[in-house]
Amino acid sequence: MQSTARRAAIAAIVLLFSSAQLSSGADRPNVVFILADDLGYGDLGSYGQSVIRTPRLDGMAADGLRFTQFYAGSTVCAPSRSVLMTGQHMGHTHVRGNASGPDMSPQSLRDIDVTVAEVAGSAGYETALFGKWGLGEVENEGHPLKQGFDTFFGYLNQVHAHNYFPEFLWRDLVKVPLRNTVRRLDRVYGGFRGGWATERNEYSHDLIMQEAIKWIADRGETPFFLYIALTIPHANNEGTRGTGDGAEVPDYGIYAEEDWPNPDKGQAAMITRMDRDIGTLLDKLTELDLDEKTLVMFSSDNGPHNEAGHDLLRFNPSGGLRGIKRDLYEGGIRVPFLAWWPGTIRPGQVSDHVGYFGDLMATTAELAGGEVPAGTDSVSFAPTLLGEPERQQEHPYLYWEFYEGGSSQAVRLRQWKGVRKPMLSGSIELYDVSRDLLERYNVARNHPSIISEIKEIMAQAHVRHPTWQPRPPR
Repeated sequence: MQSTARRAAIAAIVLLFSSAQLSSGADRPNVVFILADDLGYGDLGSYGQSVIRTPRLDGMAADGLRFTQFYAGSTVCAPSRSVLMTGQHMGHTHVRGNASGPDMSPQSLRDIDVTVAEVAGSAGYETALFGKWGLGEVENEGHPLKQGFDTFFGYLNQVHAHNYFPEFLWRDLVKVPLRNTVRRLDRVYGGFRGGWATERNEYSHDLIMQEAIKWIADRGETPFFLYIALTIPHANNEGTRGTGDGAEVPDYGIYAEEDWPNPDKGQAAMITRMDRDIGTLLDKLTELDLDEKTLVMFSSDNGPHNEAGHDLLRFNPSGGLRGIKRDLYEGGIRVPFLAWWPGTIRPGQVSDHVGYFGDLMATTAELAGGEVPAGTDSVSFAPTLLGEPERQQEHPYLYWEFYEGGSSQAVRLRQWKGVRKPMLSGSIELYDVSRDLLERYNVARNHPSIISEIKEIMAQAHVRHPTWQPRPPR
């Protein structure tokens, strides 16, 4: 558990304030952040999907606010979640890749890192995480209970989280055995031997959602911060290599009779299953009369994957944007983002505000009645949620870097998008995403002053990291 001394230290950093608007628990909303895993910008009906059915999330968009220019923290899992938790962009946050070193050891948050859960907890919120963490194991400083969460149920290790039918999940510091049998690979990746189930009885996604909804039902009057980090629709990468089908799901549901390969049926069924369960959660909030007291946000950790053996052309998961997961083009980092808060957010709203995962920190601090810790790259989008656009601050720029398969950097600066490969030394591609959303035309030679501005941002935003160093293309 987080120590009393650490709670006190975080409280000193946060410098809680009282205001007439946010002075009591009744005035401060509960905050629920739901994160899908490898869901593309175009995977929801409200963002143009025409094959996979997502009626509950589309209803959430219709009843709330849909962002069109929101970005993930990174183009792969762990660093994107590090940005989400710390409010620091990829040039500053500590976890900048999924795994590193000769044994591909997982990276971990440190004791000195301040998470949004710690800020919420220090403001008097109960905090919980259900699902996939990926930022620290039991034995190190990055464990959720050492990073501000009072309750945890799910996966610690992201390779473990590939398997939807695992042999165990974690409840706080204790392993909970499940009635599944797993065939493990010999190779250790990310500190864990991955595999796939040969006997399937308990589906982890179902258990995670059941635990999250039960936790909500057991709450009292204290406001809460709930982070639900789903594994859907990530592939079981080891399962793909072992069986040819990494889209693990108990049944294909409404897609069972489609004339598609099984990986396609599984991919669609996972997303529709997730949609159903998020609808159940929203219904529970309404049943408990918590809907008008609760801000629910939904997004994805990066662009869509191509790892389950399914057909990207069938689903167009990037929504026509260039690139997928592991790209710093729009398809790899622009993500769906929905906000639902009945009675506060008017139905049918659409925002072109340019934000990113790091903004959860400042937004939660503003709504919870706290201040953002020093050293973040976070701008609150609470004014947009509250229908006060005149109060909305804009980012001077957004920044990303990526180290796998070589290295790359990207900057969003007003309407411009700069991409450089390899980072720090390569030439900069330039796209006007206000007119060329698909990033088809590199106009760098026409705008030397913009290139100079972006080059300077890339140099300033990147802080050297002892583990993650720029690498040339392989």
